[in-house]
Amino acid sequence: MTQGARRELPIVAIIGRPNVGKSKLFNRLTRSGAAVVDDLPGVTRDRNYRETDWNGRQFVLIDTGGLLPNELEGMAGMVRAQAESAIEEADAIVFVVDRSTGPASVDADIASLLRRSTKPILLAVNKVDAEDGELDVHEFHSLGLGEPIPVSALHGRRTGDLLDRIVEAIPEVAVEDEVPGVRVAIVGRPNVGKSSLVNSIVGQDVVIVDSRPGTTRDSIDTAVTFEGERYVLIDTAGLRRKSKIVRGVEYYSAMRAFRSIERCDVAVLVVDAAERIAAQDARIAGFVDDAGKGLVIAFNKWDLIEKDERTAGEFVRHAEEALPFARYAPVVHVSALSGQRVRKVLSIARDVYEQASTRKRTSEVNRVIQKAVERRPPHGGQRSNILYATQIGVRPPTFIVFTGDTRAVDHNYRRYLANQLRREYGLVGTPIRIIARKRR
Repeated sequence: MTQGARRELPIVAIIGRPNVGKSKLFNRLTRSGAAVVDDLPGVTRDRNYRETDWNGRQFVLIDTGGLLPNELEGMAGMVRAQAESAIEEADAIVFVVDRSTGPASVDADIASLLRRSTKPILLAVNKVDAEDGELDVHEFHSLGLGEPIPVSALHGRRTGDLLDRIVEAIPEVAVEDEVPGVRVAIVGRPNVGKSSLVNSIVGQDVVIVDSRPGTTRDSIDTAVTFEGERYVLIDTAGLRRKSKIVRGVEYYSAMRAFRSIERCDVAVLVVDAAERIAAQDARIAGFVDDAGKGLVIAFNKWDLIEKDERTAGEFVRHAEEALPFARYAPVVHVSALSGQRVRKVLSIARDVYEQASTRKRTSEVNRVIQKAVERRPPHGGQRSNILYATQIGVRPPTFIVFTGDTRAVDHNYRRYLANQLRREYGLVGTPIRIIARKRR
């Protein structure tokens, strides 16, 4: 059972024109540039959202594409729409400019755009790689956004000062009493039937419903009791206003999904069965996998699909091919309109939660891992043999293996070990983390 309290993390958006070092600064502030990151093959996943912390304060940082405010068409127009969506969603904004070029006309255009927002704006002058470069930042006062903050994303100079300013600008998160139960986030692209699915689930006579305001803006956390078990449904919040930026809606919905995923135990990715799995669905599923949450794929509008005895299996195979990194996710075919199998979503989510909470004895883990090593040893010979393995965490199940050479236990071999653990224990619906450590 879920314990403790959940809280919504503030969002900070990094904005700026192309080639000023936004992504380098993003990596520096999130400490992700030095982190070991596995880019799983078979799907492109944008990693421009990341949780980070400073002085005990947690927040979500969002990287955005290079902004050209006066470009309305093509790719530049889409980037502008996405950046404006990020500005709308953020609690604070870091505007990045380039010391080496001085204030450019496009910087002035972006500053004009940002001044329309009521959000706190922090002006970060990047590429101040040495102390004498700080003399050049004063010319950025012309942008009218307050005191410039000199930083070097490349070398890390004064990024701590920027982080100090960020945590001063973002709101304190409110800790709320938590409704007990498995927290199930209903996520997906716009217009796939997320809210309809929630309404259909709670509309059943066998379900006891208790709704209360959630921590996600404009959403309702709905506590339901079904077959004696307690759940909290987190519906992905809708837009706070009708967005005129049509091209930014997909980006905006991804940010909303991220915040819901952050708070859940299991995410149900709702897919329009008629449209099947699209790139944005894969992106959201990637967020779930990265966050280590349980995942269920729900093909909605099943009543509109022409089918025979092979159709359900074809959709399962389609999900495995479209989301190769999440083949562990169970698939359910539902109709929010007719109520077909909507209650099964809850029982599957419960099963996934229990699988993700599984803890195995060290002796059992070593038995499975050693059998896997005998079947397929790591590359590199005797030095790289796995000597010992144990489980160190749950939700997701996390295992550590000790080896003579961690380089031999690469991404592909860790995936092989995870598959062997899954074959032995099931662990349906949950990612598995394998960490390799060198023996001492």
